[in-house]
Amino acid sequence: MDEEGQSRKRKREPGTSTGPYVLRPLLEDVPLLAEESAANGSLEENLYIGTTAAELLHFVAIPGVSTEENEKSTFILASRLQPSPLPPSSAQPSPGVQQITLLTRVNKACILCNGVLTFYSLPELTPAFGNTKVLNCSWVGGVDLDDRGGEGNDEVVMICMKNRIRLVRIGEEARAVKNIEYPSCLGTARRGGFACVADSHAYALLDVAKQQKVPLFPISSIDGAAGSATGGPAEDMSSKPEAPMARSVSSARLRADERAPGAKTHSRSTSLGTFVSTIGRSQPDSRSRSRERQVYETPDPSGRMLSPAQAISPIRHASHSGSPDRRPATPEKPLPPAPDEVVEPKKLPPVPVSQAVLLKPHICSPVPTEFLLTTGTLPDDPGVGIFVNLDGDVVRGTLEFSRYPSALVVDGGNTIAGSTTDKVADDTDGYVLAAIARPTDKGEEGGIEIQRWDVETGTSKEWLDVTAVQAGEDNDHSHDKYSDIHVGLGSTQTSFSMTFPEVGEMLRARRLKLPIASADARTASKGSRDSGELVQPLSSSETATVGGERSGIVGDDPDSEAEVRPEDWEIARNKQEDEYVRRLGESTSHIVVWMGKSIWWAVRNPLAMKLDAAVEQALEMSIESKSGRSLLMSIVNSIRTQEPRTETEFLSLEYIRQKSSLILLASDLNAISTGRYEAHHKITEELLIHGGIDPRVPLSIIPLLQQEVVEGSKGIWIYTGVIQIMQSYISQPLEKSDSGERLQSYEATGLLAMVKRFLMAWRERKGFGSVADETEVFQTVDAALLRLLLYQGQRAFISDTSKSSTLRAELYSVVDHGVNCFDRAVVLLEEYHRLYVLSRLYQSRKMSRNVLATWRRIINGEPDDGGEFVDGENEVRKYLVKIRDPTLVEEYGTWLARRNPLLGVQVFTDDNRRVKLEPGEVVDILRRQAPEAVKVFLEHLVFGKKNIQYANDLISYYLDNVLTVLGSSEEARSILAQSYESYRALHPPKPTYRQFVIDNTIPASWWHDRLRLLELIGGSHGAGFSYDVRSILQRIEPFEQSLVPELIILDGRQGRHQQALRLLTHGLGDYHTAINYCLLGGSSIFHPTAGPLDPQSIPTREEQATLFGYLFSEFLHIEDITDRVERTSELLERFGSWFDVAYVLDRIPDSWSVELLSGFLISAFRRVVQERSEAMIAKSLSGAENLKISADFVEKCEEAGAHAQVV
Repeated sequence: MDEEGQSRKRKREPGTSTGPYVLRPLLEDVPLLAEESAANGSLEENLYIGTTAAELLHFVAIPGVSTEENEKSTFILASRLQPSPLPPSSAQPSPGVQQITLLTRVNKACILCNGVLTFYSLPELTPAFGNTKVLNCSWVGGVDLDDRGGEGNDEVVMICMKNRIRLVRIGEEARAVKNIEYPSCLGTARRGGFACVADSHAYALLDVAKQQKVPLFPISSIDGAAGSATGGPAEDMSSKPEAPMARSVSSARLRADERAPGAKTHSRSTSLGTFVSTIGRSQPDSRSRSRERQVYETPDPSGRMLSPAQAISPIRHASHSGSPDRRPATPEKPLPPAPDEVVEPKKLPPVPVSQAVLLKPHICSPVPTEFLLTTGTLPDDPGVGIFVNLDGDVVRGTLEFSRYPSALVVDGGNTIAGSTTDKVADDTDGYVLAAIARPTDKGEEGGIEIQRWDVETGTSKEWLDVTAVQAGEDNDHSHDKYSDIHVGLGSTQTSFSMTFPEVGEMLRARRLKLPIASADARTASKGSRDSGELVQPLSSSETATVGGERSGIVGDDPDSEAEVRPEDWEIARNKQEDEYVRRLGESTSHIVVWMGKSIWWAVRNPLAMKLDAAVEQALEMSIESKSGRSLLMSIVNSIRTQEPRTETEFLSLEYIRQKSSLILLASDLNAISTGRYEAHHKITEELLIHGGIDPRVPLSIIPLLQQEVVEGSKGIWIYTGVIQIMQSYISQPLEKSDSGERLQSYEATGLLAMVKRFLMAWRERKGFGSVADETEVFQTVDAALLRLLLYQGQRAFISDTSKSSTLRAELYSVVDHGVNCFDRAVVLLEEYHRLYVLSRLYQSRKMSRNVLATWRRIINGEPDDGGEFVDGENEVRKYLVKIRDPTLVEEYGTWLARRNPLLGVQVFTDDNRRVKLEPGEVVDILRRQAPEAVKVFLEHLVFGKKNIQYANDLISYYLDNVLTVLGSSEEARSILAQSYESYRALHPPKPTYRQFVIDNTIPASWWHDRLRLLELIGGSHGAGFSYDVRSILQRIEPFEQSLVPELIILDGRQGRHQQALRLLTHGLGDYHTAINYCLLGGSSIFHPTAGPLDPQSIPTREEQATLFGYLFSEFLHIEDITDRVERTSELLERFGSWFDVAYVLDRIPDSWSVELLSGFLISAFRRVVQERSEAMIAKSLSGAENLKISADFVEKCEEAGAHAQVV
């Protein structure tokens, strides 16, 4: 059987429960002469047990041989003593050993047996102080709880004698420090200068330094004798100094000590604890044992047991009887000193049974400023715990016990306190443990009632059944045998360390064996193992985080680089896990429980064991049931906000969260399949996310996603406890659990949405160093999330298109940010026909060739179910502009140019392109691979970039296209002829022929090419642009009737203006263009003008007049007389200044009336008059200028005077 199977079959240790405490064996089959032990204590490897037969047993521990298996220590009996045996003739029952108080600081033991106190040296129990004995002693203890762990070489104890309490300093010798007049004290607890004490009737608070007493309240509320002794002001208890306790021993004489009781002395720490408090005693009468065990008897000096009535001191009795001589003490009038000698009790009348039953007092101190006291009525009635502070005031709430306890221990908080001793602890949760015997159907059972003391009232109580544990150890599960066995409870001064191997077994990591692997990862992994592939040994970094921060796991030889096989690696990993978790089960305890001949430690139930037991209890109820699920939910809620304080708690909480999350997830899967589903996805999701579980584990039980789990060569390592719960969930083959209807149910109930959020939360952890097996984990996460989104998207496209946009955005986010399972993602996207998403995946890896290849597949018609690739050709163009690979730009740019020349050419012409090629290179590439795009590219160069270098090439392309069409298509020729006729049929005013053909364009490439050809040869690139006119004329000569505008432009280029104007007038009827021809000299008449014309291209006025003369002649030959008259009259009226009047009048037919030429004539006459007037003015101005010059000459001559010159 494998290791996990053995772990599942392992029985739980006795006492394991969901409660806060469990029992762990300390010693079994104690060799007792009587029925049970009475007191015990421990010091390092030494165990001291007192019995009711007045025996003191000393055991010594022998450590286990194998530490790896957590072998327990073995105790052997070292000595057997009888400190103070009763005389054989005594007929009274013996209380035996009542107390074992160990003073570890001074290595002394105080043994109270049969009312006699004896001192011993530790650890061998040799008599100390000359075998000094203190008679008539009822209690020893009262060590200052505030001085625990202090330094020094002595300790002060409180010895309770019959008439007083004596403080004694124990060191190299015993010295009396102070006496306190408080007779018949049965228990004490001391904090600094304050002590809480109790006699058989009531509690009191003592100020040790000021010798004052504050009465508190009775132990039993029905104890009439205690009524007048409680409450009231403080009483003075001063007394005279005492003589030495044992005069016969001079070396151990107890004398007054000047030092303060709380002086610091040297401390000697131990590992097992130092003290166990009061234990109960057996009674011969089995029918009244339960009641009598809780009645506290006080032995007299001779060893005889006094009755409850006889045990009352005379002073206390007088006070109870209301004697006027005994009044409450005041500071002004101190109390009289008590007598030194014991006064023999008087004969009292018989007391009723109800009044004779006294309750045992219990005093604990959970915190430095408070004491916990118990009170009640009868032993079988409920008890109450009351907290009082150092002022005697009641604080906190009260505690309730189902029965009055026979022993009480306070644990946790800031202080661990027992009924006699307390110690500081690390535990912050405070508990009260009460030893109680409660009735059952089979009789009484003994156990421990546990409840919190540091929280508000109303918390639940837990029951630790000691009787059942004892019966289980003796293989007798009947309570009858042990129904009358007394349960003892006490605490030690220091804690004892122990180990819970069950915790390590739960929290250690083991490899999860999955029955079926995914097709891509599992096959590779299996092939690797079968072929004997070697893997690197486990490193500390690889094992640093398995189920939590496991920094303690390292390889056997971190410096070794030797390769090992996977099987050897797994064995080494298992050993490392075992070594790591061995310390996780370590715990400490200072609480001892005993029954009969068995002794246990009462240990805090480890969090992992406690919660795991509760989870198993919920599983036994069935999670599908309401009660089971409610229990599991309560467990989850209880740890939701709990913060771990230790590494073990961190791993325990993580383990329980992981286990609970798997249980809830499996329950949801099963409930949905069976139709009994109730939504709890929020809690399941929270546990999955915050539990830190390897996502491959829950995915392995979810249909649709199981096959995406990638184990890798090292497998999946999780807590052993989680593996145990997983075995039942992964036993079924995948084919049986995966069905379309089930998946639809998961989708409808929101379970798949929950899983999606879980996977997305895990994706956010990428790059975290705390993720173990990061490669395999995120391969699984990405593949599962991708498959889930693809499945949901497929369903949304079919049934709910409103969700498709959200799912599409989520899918894009996943692939755009990159996935670790790249190969698997490609397979999934191909499987679901999501080619565009596949292209985005390639883009995330900057795989430009794959991106373009995928887009080409979509454009070529392969199915893309998403339908996201809208305007794909334009997307290809944009992408090609951004990349820097010339090979891809050439390959896919020419491919796009073949499909769409306009877009394809933009790849090579965009100003923002990354790959820049020379125009000549582009032309060559396009001519080889996309001839249809050459013309488009040349148009860009010529018209866009004004690069006239390629204009002739472009003209040639235009001519080729146009002439090819005209030569092969009668329809094309008729279209042109029809356009001429339609234009000529228009009545003025009409647009130019160019505007006419643009407005009536047809969707044909040759039509567009012809317009571009007209624009290009018509002078759109200025006068500097030249082309071979003769070759063009030769090519279009066969189509003179169809290409009239082209002939006009070419005639103008050759200077054949009269022929050009004739074609404009009679061939096209474009009179407006003819006039422009005259004004512009034949340039820029068939292309749009932008901005001012070049002055050099405009002909002179004489040239314009000549051209107008040609046009005037052509207008006179217009066939339609009306058009002839109108066009000629308009021409003469608008441009008459370019004409000679005589020439016009000579050419005008005589049949035309003067009215037709009135406009021209009027303008001509005005022009003649204007010219005559301008000539007269010029003449006058010239005459005036001549006179002025003559006058200036005369003046100059006069100034110069006559000048005679002899010749």
